[in-house]
Amino acid sequence: MTPSDSAPAVAFEHVVKTYPGGEHAVNDVDLSIPRGSFAVLVGPSGSGKTTLLKTVNRLYEPTSGRVFVEGADIASVDPVALRRRIGYVIQNVGLFPHMTVAANIAVVPSLLGWERARTDARTDELLALVHLEPDRFRARYPAQLSGGQAQRVGLARALAADPEILLMDEPFGALDAIERDRLQHEMAELHQRLRKTVLFVTHDVGEALRLADLLVVMRAGRIEQAGTPLDIITGPANAFVAALLDAEDVMRRFSVMRVEMAMRRGESPSPATGHRISCDRDLRTALSLMMQAGVSSLLVVDGSGVPLGAIALADLQRAARPATSKA
Repeated sequence: MTPSDSAPAVAFEHVVKTYPGGEHAVNDVDLSIPRGSFAVLVGPSGSGKTTLLKTVNRLYEPTSGRVFVEGADIASVDPVALRRRIGYVIQNVGLFPHMTVAANIAVVPSLLGWERARTDARTDELLALVHLEPDRFRARYPAQLSGGQAQRVGLARALAADPEILLMDEPFGALDAIERDRLQHEMAELHQRLRKTVLFVTHDVGEALRLADLLVVMRAGRIEQAGTPLDIITGPANAFVAALLDAEDVMRRFSVMRVEMAMRRGESPSPATGHRISCDRDLRTALSLMMQAGVSSLLVVDGSGVPLGAIALADLQRAARPATSKA
């Protein structure tokens, strides 16, 4: 499979997946996922999210339509070779219980014939990347890991051969709230560092809004709306999308709106308080900081700390106007 630099990382063309009895799990899906994006499929159970995901690595074959990976129609690609080039992380991790952490991570490099020294170095690099100390965890077995640790090992294994595309199917669904929040944060940071193309399935709307730069809302096998989280939550395509995302919830809207969108450039806080916030933080954080500090406005700065303007409670009130669906 020869990558095409101009092609999207993944593209679906009129993809249909029909199960015995005629039920459409996926129904005429057209979607392009740009390289380096974090695309999240969200929707209720039975909406076709996981089925669509699994057509990318040919765990499911479409009934009709075509799936392209890096410009190549994957119907003509050997499925085993395809899967070795695509990382895959699932909710229950799927670590081999009789193998150490290091051996689990090394599965694909071993299949690709990597030398031992290269594999060992890559294993230690990835353990450090997912915040597991190599000396402590390399020789452990899956039964000796917590749920969060096991999920980190699963992510390291998926990244072992440095794939350009990473498929993640409800990877944090079995974790407690604290560990889930921590891994969401780490996953977002990891994506910023590695810029892999991620296709992520979840039914958790908060998780979807936190992670996605491309949000895909599905229902009954179809795509109801696709776009940035901000575009969708401020302009839902229909009542279903608005209800699923709870688009009228102010805090939810604030979580996907950046300070720079509501700030007043070139102005100073009134009164001057000394409290500041980065322009790339969300409005929810801005409101929280105002409440904690007991102030009504903040100085807005760029990544280097240079003042850009101010944001006040009145600006947040304007940004909080209710979203309305298009239908």
